[in-house]
Amino acid sequence: MIFYKEERSAMFIDGANLYAAARGLGFDIDYKRLLEVFAGRGRLVRAFYYTALIENEEYSPIRPLVDWLDYNGYSMVTKPTKEFTDAFGRRKIKGNMDIELALDVMEMAEHVEHIIIFSGDGDFRRLVEAVQRKGVRVSIVSTMRSSPPMVADELRRQADNFIELQDLMPHIARARTDNQQQGQPAVAQPQQPSIKDVAQSLQDAQEQIQDVA
Repeated sequence: MIFYKEERSAMFIDGANLYAAARGLGFDIDYKRLLEVFAGRGRLVRAFYYTALIENEEYSPIRPLVDWLDYNGYSMVTKPTKEFTDAFGRRKIKGNMDIELALDVMEMAEHVEHIIIFSGDGDFRRLVEAVQRKGVRVSIVSTMRSSPPMVADELRRQADNFIELQDLMPHIARARTDNQQQGQPAVAQPQQPSIKDVAQSLQDAQEQIQDVA
């Protein structure tokens, strides 16, 4: 990773995309460690996290994660999902956050020297190019080592720096409990609030919005 200590930076995390990339590599992300890794490599100004929320339900499985991130250094950007029925009568949930992420990137490009986007979506290539014309470096965090690869080739080539998510795994992976290593369900420990307590909530929520368009 190419970082400079005096360089102001901002992180933009496409929650659904990053979750899918980490799942494809077989690990869960500890968001506290993730923030510490990038905050330690420069002057991190903001860390944005984007996710859609399923409303009108008695319990939103992603809400614990959203609340935890909001209180632990992340700027949360959320919006309600939209439910529709496709041509085959199947229930679909739409929760695309691309526009929100792109607008925030363009706004923050006036205040930082380095933008880090956690997404492999090829639709962001033009966004990266536009930011680079402002003199801002752009790093993309995703993976080529999942099957299929999660990063679009055109996005990876456009970026100033591509950071392979699997290479970050030793530094940002959530530690597994003994029960999880033995294939047993994890036991929540409310007396020690951490990202571990909401990891399953994240998995449940992201699976509900996996049909993001």
